[in-house]
Amino acid sequence: MILTLTGCGSGADDGDVTLKLIAADYGDSGSHSTQRYWDELTGDFEKKHPGIKVDVDVYSWTDVDKKVEDLVEAGKAPDMAQIGAYADYAAHNKLYSADQLLSIPTQADFTPALADAGEYNRVQYGMPFGASTRRLFYNKKLFAEAGITDPPTTWADIAHDAQLLKNHGVKTPFALPLGSEETQAETLMWMLSGGGNYTDSIGKYTIDSPENVKTFEWVQKNLVGKGLTGTEPAKVDRADAFQGFADGDVGMLNGHPTLMKQAAAKGIDYGTTELPGINGKAKATMGVADWMMAFKQNGHRSQVGKFLDFVYSDKNMLKFSGSYGLLPVTASASQAMMADDKYSNLHSFLKQLGSAEFYPADKISWPLVSKTVKAKMGGAVGPGGNPSAVLSDIQNTADAADNAAE
Repeated sequence: MILTLTGCGSGADDGDVTLKLIAADYGDSGSHSTQRYWDELTGDFEKKHPGIKVDVDVYSWTDVDKKVEDLVEAGKAPDMAQIGAYADYAAHNKLYSADQLLSIPTQADFTPALADAGEYNRVQYGMPFGASTRRLFYNKKLFAEAGITDPPTTWADIAHDAQLLKNHGVKTPFALPLGSEETQAETLMWMLSGGGNYTDSIGKYTIDSPENVKTFEWVQKNLVGKGLTGTEPAKVDRADAFQGFADGDVGMLNGHPTLMKQAAAKGIDYGTTELPGINGKAKATMGVADWMMAFKQNGHRSQVGKFLDFVYSDKNMLKFSGSYGLLPVTASASQAMMADDKYSNLHSFLKQLGSAEFYPADKISWPLVSKTVKAKMGGAVGPGGNPSAVLSDIQNTADAADNAAE
């Protein structure tokens, strides 16, 4: 009986604890590293919760997912991870669900589209952290010099304007980064603008759908084939394309909010517009969310919950989003950003967030499918490429991965 009573008050949630968080770096320099953000936030949190310390290690996006994977495989899972994917950990019952951690007001405040994207088997395990949407960027000076008065609204406009830019001597009329860095993003943007997607409404892969085949055949024939993308797409990474735009060598490209700061720093007079589609603006733009998750292994559920409620407060969400050119993932912080002219350059991106389409991050097969897209899509639209065959090949890989996961 004494042993039983002694055990009742013990447990991982009692006493002083130190929580471990592995997070991704959104900064573009050492002084702007996300480590500074976390150091300040955890300092504020620890003053209000003296029994809880939070130790944060920040890694580059190149390394952070693998770091967490290695720790989990070694049986040393962190209490929390803020990385790119959550579904595999949820599928293996390693994560707390959001409702086990967060207060009701905090969980209810997530933007609905983002909360839905964080669900595995209809339960939310992935808590959105940083978000962005995509728009078409264009160089106003290059457009004016080529005699283009309005940004493109259709595919035909893109091809027409790109040809005028090429005739005027622009090095890269339309940058098409289908190299190894973020091919899956550029691919999804084109899928959406052509009426397709990676999956259908019930989550089945539709990579080789007629809409997607038609889209990439058009890209190959009307952009790549006519020399309007400069370098072959398979050889261009997103960072290269963004740098080319900031250097004034690119007329148009699909981009996210951080490109604004990069272009402005180089004095580029740019504009943005909604993604063009076949006969008008695309039905939706692409949205991207990164994910916060909490592992069960160390059992610090209540302390993690207190910390995450603090992380998702309006003050901290706005500070993080504003500092790194990202969009808030909560409705209240989004409303605050929309009401503040200080963030006016992000307003057009934020307005699109509620209707944006996201990667199928709830599928544990998605990391493999994404890796396959990165390896093959550049060649699909390049010289001698076969979009239909490549899309069918990726579809077969996706179906096999899905079947293996069942």
